[in-house]
Amino acid sequence: MDSGNDYIGALKGNQSGLLTEVETYFRPEQTDRQINKGHGRIEKRSVSICQSLQDIRNWPGLMTVIRVESERQLLKQDFIEVQTETRYYIASFGDTAQAFAERIRGYWGVENEVHYVRDVTQGEDRSRIRTQGLVQISALARNFALNLYRSNGFQNMAQAQRFSSFGLSTLKHLFRMK
Repeated sequence: MDSGNDYIGALKGNQSGLLTEVETYFRPEQTDRQINKGHGRIEKRSVSICQSLQDIRNWPGLMTVIRVESERQLLKQDFIEVQTETRYYIASFGDTAQAFAERIRGYWGVENEVHYVRDVTQGEDRSRIRTQGLVQISALARNFALNLYRSNGFQNMAQAQRFSSFGLSTLKHLFRMK
């Protein structure tokens, strides 16, 4: 039954046959290029789409294959380190290369805003909590803290966390307690 929903999904090794076919038969039909500079690096991104899928296995709803090639130039002391990466995505709808680039970039914005902060600032991946139930409670507490920080106007979550550790009066202020 068709739900009327569309998808964009990252193509990874767990769909190895499909990934191999996409890597082999991908022929770019349209490309969008972007260059961004900031945080001590230059990032070049090329997003290409292919809608000619005759050599690629049938996949439910598949209409577009997307290739994202990125190159990051990081300034490390007195030399430039270059990192390259190619990722593939599949989508159940058609659009322009630029529109797909914006959608995929938007996803990584969410990834960086939430998951990265939870991992780096709050140390979620280092957590040794494994007891059923406590994992969900800890995640809920971390999300609650991030929401409190944001509702109090913090842009930098690490700074907010340091500020909150100053003492009980600071926490009472954040929780709007007397």
